[in-house]
Amino acid sequence: MLLTYANQLTILRMLFVPCFVILLIYDHPKAATVVFLLAAVTDGLDGLLARKLQQKTVLGSYLDPMADKILLTAAFITLTIPSVPLALHIPTWLTILTIGRDVLIAVSVLVIHMQTSHSQFPPSFLGKCTTAVQLLVVAVCMLANFDLRPAAAIFPLVVYATLALTVASGLHYASKSIKIIASYQETDNEGQRGQNS
Repeated sequence: MLLTYANQLTILRMLFVPCFVILLIYDHPKAATVVFLLAAVTDGLDGLLARKLQQKTVLGSYLDPMADKILLTAAFITLTIPSVPLALHIPTWLTILTIGRDVLIAVSVLVIHMQTSHSQFPPSFLGKCTTAVQLLVVAVCMLANFDLRPAAAIFPLVVYATLALTVASGLHYASKSIKIIASYQETDNEGQRGQNS
Protein backbone atom coordinates (compact mmCIF):
# COMPACT_ATOMS: atom_id res chain seq x y z
CA MET A 1 0.00 0.00 0.00
CA LEU A 2 1.71 3.15 -1.26
CA LEU A 3 -0.52 5.78 0.40
CA THR A 4 -0.56 4.48 3.95
CA TYR A 5 -2.44 6.32 6.70
CA ALA A 6 0.87 7.90 7.74
CA ASN A 7 1.57 9.10 4.19
CA GLN A 8 -1.96 10.51 3.91
CA LEU A 9 -1.38 12.54 7.09
CA THR A 10 1.92 13.82 5.67
CA ILE A 11 0.19 14.94 2.47
CA LEU A 12 -2.51 16.61 4.60
CA ARG A 13 0.27 18.54 6.37
CA MET A 14 1.44 19.82 2.98
CA LEU A 15 -2.11 20.93 2.16
CA PHE A 16 -2.24 22.90 5.42
CA VAL A 17 0.65 25.11 4.25
CA PRO A 18 -1.23 27.33 1.72
CA CYS A 19 -4.15 27.64 4.18
CA PHE A 20 -1.73 28.79 6.88
CA VAL A 21 -0.07 31.38 4.63
CA ILE A 22 -3.38 32.75 3.26
CA LEU A 23 -4.84 33.12 6.76
CA LEU A 24 -1.75 35.04 7.91
CA ILE A 25 -1.68 37.36 4.90
CA TYR A 26 -5.38 38.18 5.25
CA ASP A 27 -5.05 39.04 8.95
CA HIS A 28 -6.41 35.90 10.60
CA PRO A 29 -3.42 35.03 12.83
CA LYS A 30 -5.46 33.10 15.40
CA ALA A 31 -7.00 30.84 12.76
CA ALA A 32 -3.55 30.45 11.21
CA THR A 33 -2.22 29.37 14.62
CA VAL A 34 -4.87 26.63 14.82
CA VAL A 35 -3.90 25.41 11.33
CA PHE A 36 -0.22 25.41 12.28
CA LEU A 37 -0.93 23.43 15.46
CA LEU A 38 -2.98 20.92 13.44
CA ALA A 39 -0.06 20.55 11.04
CA ALA A 40 2.28 19.99 13.99
CA VAL A 41 -0.09 17.31 15.36
CA THR A 42 -0.07 15.47 12.00
CA ASP A 43 3.74 15.56 12.14
CA GLY A 44 3.70 13.58 15.38
CA LEU A 45 0.85 11.30 14.33
CA ASP A 46 2.27 10.19 10.97
CA GLY A 47 5.46 8.88 12.58
CA LEU A 48 3.49 7.18 15.36
CA LEU A 49 1.13 5.51 12.88
CA ALA A 50 3.99 4.37 10.66
CA ARG A 51 5.63 2.65 13.64
CA LYS A 52 2.51 1.22 15.28
CA LEU A 53 0.97 -0.11 12.05
CA GLN A 54 4.37 -1.10 10.63
CA GLN A 55 3.71 1.03 7.55
CA LYS A 56 7.10 2.63 7.03
CA THR A 57 7.61 3.22 3.31
CA VAL A 58 10.30 4.68 1.06
CA LEU A 59 7.76 7.30 -0.07
CA GLY A 60 7.11 8.26 3.55
CA SER A 61 10.83 8.61 4.27
CA TYR A 62 10.98 11.29 1.55
CA LEU A 63 7.57 12.90 2.10
CA ASP A 64 7.86 13.45 5.86
CA PRO A 65 11.02 15.62 5.93
CA MET A 66 9.84 17.37 2.75
CA ALA A 67 6.52 18.28 4.40
CA ASP A 68 8.34 19.57 7.49
CA LYS A 69 10.67 21.66 5.39
CA ILE A 70 7.85 23.13 3.25
CA LEU A 71 5.84 24.05 6.36
CA LEU A 72 8.81 25.61 8.15
CA THR A 73 10.11 27.51 5.12
CA ALA A 74 6.65 28.92 4.32
CA ALA A 75 6.15 29.88 7.98
CA PHE A 76 9.56 31.54 8.32
CA ILE A 77 9.18 33.56 5.12
CA THR A 78 5.61 34.68 5.88
CA LEU A 79 6.35 35.52 9.52
CA THR A 80 9.33 37.62 8.46
CA ILE A 81 7.38 39.94 6.12
CA PRO A 82 6.86 43.26 8.01
CA SER A 83 3.55 44.02 6.28
CA VAL A 84 1.92 40.83 7.56
CA PRO A 85 -0.17 41.95 10.58
CA LEU A 86 1.40 40.12 13.54
CA ALA A 87 2.35 40.89 17.14
CA LEU A 88 5.86 39.50 16.55
CA HIS A 89 7.97 38.90 13.44
CA ILE A 90 10.86 36.49 12.92
CA PRO A 91 14.08 38.46 12.27
CA THR A 92 15.02 38.59 8.58
CA TRP A 93 18.61 37.46 9.31
CA LEU A 94 17.36 34.30 11.02
CA THR A 95 15.13 33.40 8.07
CA ILE A 96 18.00 33.96 5.61
CA LEU A 97 20.35 31.86 7.76
CA THR A 98 17.80 29.04 8.18
CA ILE A 99 16.95 28.80 4.48
CA GLY A 100 20.61 29.24 3.49
CA ARG A 101 21.57 26.28 5.70
CA ASP A 102 18.87 24.11 4.13
CA VAL A 103 19.94 25.05 0.61
CA LEU A 104 23.60 24.26 1.39
CA ILE A 105 22.63 20.88 2.87
CA ALA A 106 20.47 20.05 -0.16
CA VAL A 107 23.27 21.00 -2.57
CA SER A 108 25.80 18.98 -0.53
CA VAL A 109 23.54 15.90 -0.57
CA LEU A 110 23.09 16.22 -4.33
CA VAL A 111 26.82 16.62 -4.98
CA ILE A 112 27.71 13.67 -2.71
CA HIS A 113 25.11 11.47 -4.37
CA MET A 114 26.33 12.38 -7.87
CA GLN A 115 30.00 11.86 -6.95
CA THR A 116 29.75 8.77 -4.75
CA SER A 117 26.24 7.28 -5.29
CA HIS A 118 25.86 7.54 -1.49
CA SER A 119 22.10 7.68 -0.82
CA GLN A 120 21.69 7.30 2.95
CA PHE A 121 21.43 10.65 4.73
CA PRO A 122 19.63 10.04 8.03
CA PRO A 123 18.89 13.18 10.08
CA SER A 124 21.38 13.80 12.88
CA PHE A 125 20.43 14.51 16.49
CA LEU A 126 21.52 18.13 16.01
CA GLY A 127 19.38 18.34 12.88
CA LYS A 128 16.32 17.09 14.77
CA CYS A 129 16.97 19.57 17.60
CA THR A 130 17.27 22.38 15.05
CA THR A 131 13.92 21.47 13.47
CA ALA A 132 12.36 21.39 16.95
CA VAL A 133 13.56 24.89 17.90
CA GLN A 134 12.58 26.25 14.48
CA LEU A 135 9.06 24.94 15.09
CA LEU A 136 9.20 26.54 18.55
CA VAL A 137 10.15 29.94 17.05
CA VAL A 138 7.12 29.77 14.76
CA ALA A 139 4.85 28.60 17.60
CA VAL A 140 5.94 31.42 19.96
CA CYS A 141 5.57 33.97 17.17
CA MET A 142 2.03 32.74 16.49
CA LEU A 143 1.01 32.44 20.16
CA ALA A 144 2.00 36.09 20.67
CA ASN A 145 -1.21 36.98 18.84
CA PHE A 146 -3.13 35.49 21.78
CA ASP A 147 -0.98 36.81 24.64
CA LEU A 148 1.91 39.10 23.76
CA ARG A 149 3.68 39.49 27.13
CA PRO A 150 4.92 35.93 27.86
CA ALA A 151 5.61 35.28 24.16
CA ALA A 152 7.61 38.52 23.83
CA ALA A 153 9.59 37.64 26.97
CA ILE A 154 10.81 34.25 25.69
CA PHE A 155 10.98 35.11 21.98
CA PRO A 156 14.60 36.44 22.04
CA LEU A 157 15.78 33.30 23.88
CA VAL A 158 14.11 31.03 21.33
CA VAL A 159 15.49 33.07 18.43
CA TYR A 160 19.09 32.84 19.67
CA ALA A 161 18.73 29.16 20.53
CA THR A 162 17.60 28.64 16.94
CA LEU A 163 20.58 30.64 15.70
CA ALA A 164 23.02 28.53 17.73
CA LEU A 165 21.53 25.17 16.69
CA THR A 166 21.16 26.21 13.03
CA VAL A 167 24.86 27.14 12.84
CA ALA A 168 25.96 24.06 14.83
CA SER A 169 23.90 21.61 12.75
CA GLY A 170 25.05 23.29 9.52
CA LEU A 171 28.70 22.85 10.52
CA HIS A 172 27.99 19.26 11.58
CA TYR A 173 26.43 18.41 8.21
CA ALA A 174 29.38 20.07 6.44
CA SER A 175 31.80 17.97 8.49
CA LYS A 176 29.86 14.77 7.69
CA SER A 177 29.83 15.64 4.00
CA ILE A 178 33.60 16.16 3.93
CA LYS A 179 34.14 12.82 5.71
CA ILE A 180 31.87 10.96 3.25
CA ILE A 181 33.70 12.42 0.25
CA ALA A 182 37.14 11.77 1.82
CA SER A 183 36.16 8.18 2.61
CA TYR A 184 34.96 7.63 -0.96
CA GLN A 185 38.14 9.11 -2.43
CA GLU A 186 40.29 6.97 -0.14
CA THR A 187 38.40 3.81 -1.17
CA ASP A 188 38.64 4.82 -4.83
CA ASN A 189 42.40 5.42 -4.55
CA GLU A 190 42.93 2.06 -2.86
CA GLY A 191 40.99 0.36 -5.65
CA GLN A 192 43.16 2.04 -8.28
CA ARG A 193 46.34 1.01 -6.47
CA GLY A 194 45.04 -2.57 -6.30
CA GLN A 195 44.43 -2.57 -10.05
CA ASN A 196 47.89 -1.16 -10.78
CA SER A 197 49.73 -3.64 -8.53
